[in-house]
This record gives sequence, C-alpha cells and structure tokens, in this order.
Amino acid sequence: MRYTGPKARLCRRLGVNVFGTEKYTKILSRRNVKPGMHAGKKSMGKTSEYGKQLLEKQKARIVFGISEKQFHNYFKKAAKETGETGENLLRFLERRLDNVVYVSQFAVTRMQSRQMVNHGHFLLNGHPVDVPSLLVSPGDKLELTPQLKDSPLYRDLAELKDYAPKWLKVDLAKGIIEVLALPAKDDLEKSIESQLIVEYYSR
Repeated sequence: MRYTGPKARLCRRLGVNVFGTEKYTKILSRRNVKPGMHAGKKSMGKTSEYGKQLLEKQKARIVFGISEKQFHNYFKKAAKETGETGENLLRFLERRLDNVVYVSQFAVTRMQSRQMVNHGHFLLNGHPVDVPSLLVSPGDKLELTPQLKDSPLYRDLAELKDYAPKWLKVDLAKGIIEVLALPAKDDLEKSIESQLIVEYYSR
C-alpha cells in the first residue's frame, strides 16, 4: 500500500523530503530530527544495520510512490540484469512513466505526475496511455494530448526553463518529451543509497 499517513512526520523520520513539495523541505530545515517525544539527537540511539537497510528501502519506495509488491518485483528484475543490482533498480524506477513526467517539469511532485498519467493527459508514441508504471525506452516520445496543451494546468510551462536529465529531450512549450537513452548512473536519484537496499534483500 502507498503511504497515506502524516507526511511531515515521515519526512523527518527518513531525513529527506520524499514528497517533493517545498513545505517539507522547510520543515526539515527547521526540525531535522526524528519525530517523537524527546527525539533530539542525543536520544535517537544507534540504528542497527538492518534498520538502516529497511529505512532505505522504505524511503525509495515512498519517493517513487509504489507499493511493497511493486518495489520487490522491480528488485527481482534488477537482480536478473547484468551490472550492479542497485543501479539497475534505480534505473527501472527512473524509467517509470510518472517519474519521466515529473523530472521533465510537467508536474510539481511525483504524486501529481501519477494523477496526470492516470487521467490520460499524455500520448505515448501517438497512442493514449494511462499506466504510470509503464517503462519508457530509447526512441519513445511522450506528448501532451492536444486538448490539454492550452489548459490552465499546462499553460505556463513555456515560461519554465527547459531542464531534464541528459537521457531525455524536453520541449515544454510544445509539451513533448523524447527518450534519448537509458538513464546513466549520474541521472539516478541521488537521495537513495541503493546498496543498502541490495543488502536488505540479500539477508
């Protein structure tokens, strides 16, 4: 199940803004300690190796907004690929359709991008798509549906500076995302220590 509890409390427990919106970054800058009574740095105690691994796995799952079962399935697929399993795992997560919409600046948060895809706001290679978990590949082209390009939700995109990871080509004014390559190591989510997740599943 996806997390539906107190978001600020979760960000403080994980020590990172897993939801993307600015208000949680501000909360962390003010109260960068774990939640709970007397949860100051002196009273937090030492986290076990297993605890660190579990926390990192939970953090990655919540950052990308996917269920426990989905996450485990991604890990099993990553373990079968050549190369480092941790990098393979993050590469699968980066290629999710909802994540591509998010990192291309069409959405403020991954949660919002998931809703956009669910509601059929985009065409993939000219065809309607509404599956956030779909993995993009080099050569794919994602485009806003014509009827939404002038909607209030997307009208101001042209005013943003085009910014995207090197593996994507984004034209915000035209509402187009092109997949140029697979994500390189430098394109992967920086807040996640994937090796801890590998260690968690290797126990």
